[in-house]
Amino acid sequence: MGLGVHTRSARDGTMTTTDGATKRYRAKRDAILAAAAEAINEASAKGMTFADVARRVGLNTTSVTYYFKRKEDLAAAAFDHTLDWLHAALDESLRQPTPQARVAEFLSIHFDRQRRIEADEERPVAMLSDLRAMEDPFKARLLARWRDVFRKARTLWGEPRDRIAKDVQGARAHMLLENCFWLTVWIDRYEPDQYDRVEARLMDVFTHGLAGPGQRWDPEPLVLEQADAEPARDAFLRAATRLINELGYRGASVQRIASELNVTKGSFYHHLDAKDDLVAACYQRSFDTISAAQRAADRDGGSHWQRLSSTLATLVDAQFTEQGPLLRTTALAGLPVGVRQAMVDRSNRIARRFAGTISDGITEGSVRAVDPLIAAQALMALQNAAFDLRGWAATMPRDRAVGFYASTVMTGLFTDPVV
Repeated sequence: MGLGVHTRSARDGTMTTTDGATKRYRAKRDAILAAAAEAINEASAKGMTFADVARRVGLNTTSVTYYFKRKEDLAAAAFDHTLDWLHAALDESLRQPTPQARVAEFLSIHFDRQRRIEADEERPVAMLSDLRAMEDPFKARLLARWRDVFRKARTLWGEPRDRIAKDVQGARAHMLLENCFWLTVWIDRYEPDQYDRVEARLMDVFTHGLAGPGQRWDPEPLVLEQADAEPARDAFLRAATRLINELGYRGASVQRIASELNVTKGSFYHHLDAKDDLVAACYQRSFDTISAAQRAADRDGGSHWQRLSSTLATLVDAQFTEQGPLLRTTALAGLPVGVRQAMVDRSNRIARRFAGTISDGITEGSVRAVDPLIAAQALMALQNAAFDLRGWAATMPRDRAVGFYASTVMTGLFTDPVV
C-alpha cells in the first residue's frame, strides 16, 4: 500500500540527515508522539499529561519537555501526525483510476494499519474527535488542515460537476472518513485473520448500499414516545450535548455550559451532582431518542427497509437541528472506565437492534444480502457523525440534506441519490 508507520511530512520538523544522533532524536520523538496519541485516545487532549506520556515511554517528565515545551505543543504535534497520515493515505488512494477503486484503496489502507497495530508493528494515531477542544492558535491551524483532508477526500469521486454533486460528494467523503475512524471502536470484535472478510463486507455496503430490489429512499415521519422531561433540565442537556459534541468531554466545562444557558454554575449542580453525571445523562437522553425511533418504526410497521429508512431519517434530522442533537461517542474519551463501559454497552445493544432489522429485511427481500453486524456499524457511524454536518445541512432543504447524507449507506456511495 506504500504507507508505513513512519509516513511523515516536513511539518513535524524532524531533520533528514542520517547521522546517529538525529536518528535517535527522531526515534525518541516518534515514541513520545505515539504515547501521546494513546493518552489522547484514552483521556482526551486536555486530559493527557506529560507524566502519563513519560510513563508510557519510560522517560521522566523533564525528558519529554526537551522535545515538546508545553502539553499543547505535544497534542498539536500528535494531531498533525494523524493529519499527515490521512493526507498520505488519500494521495495513495487518488492514484487509482476510478472512484470505487479509490474508496476501496482508502479503506484497505485503514485495515492494513489495523493489522499492523494488532501485530505490534505500529501504534495508533491520535483520533481527531478532540481536535476542537484545542485552543488557538493551534485550533485554527489544525481545523484548516482537517478541512484540507475533507476536501481531498471529496475528490475521491472526482471534481464535482455542479453544486448538487458537490453536496453529495461532501456527504460521501464525511461518511467514509467517519466510518474509518469508527472502525477502531468495533474491529476488535474480530480476529485479525478475519479482517479481509470484514473489509470486503464493509466495502460491499459502501458500493451497493442496503436497498433491496425495487426499494427507494422514502422515509415516513415518526412520532417518538418518550418520557416527559422537566423543561429546564432538558434544555440543560441539549445545550450540554451540543457543547460536548463540539468541544469534547473536557473542553465543555461546567462554566461554559452554564454560560451558554445564561445561568450560574450553581444551577448546574441543581440538576446534576457532577460532570460525569452530566455526560451520562446526555448519553441516556440520546440513547433513549435512538431507541424511541427504533420502537416507533417497528410500531408503524411496513417493510424492514421502510423501518430502517424512517429511523435513520429521524435520527439524522435530529442531528441537523440545534434543538435536538444526539451526543457523539467521541465524548467517551476522558470518562471514568465504569461510566464509559456502561455507555458502550448501551450503544452495542442499539447496534444489535439495527442488525436485527437488517437481518429481517434480508429475509423478506427488502434489504440486500449483507453482513448485518457490519452494516449496523456503518449505520451507527452515520447517525453518530451527522452532527458535524449541520452547517452543511443548513444550506439546503432539510429533507434533501437528510436524503443525501443517508443515501451514503442506504443506496451506496456510487449511485446518484433520489431525494
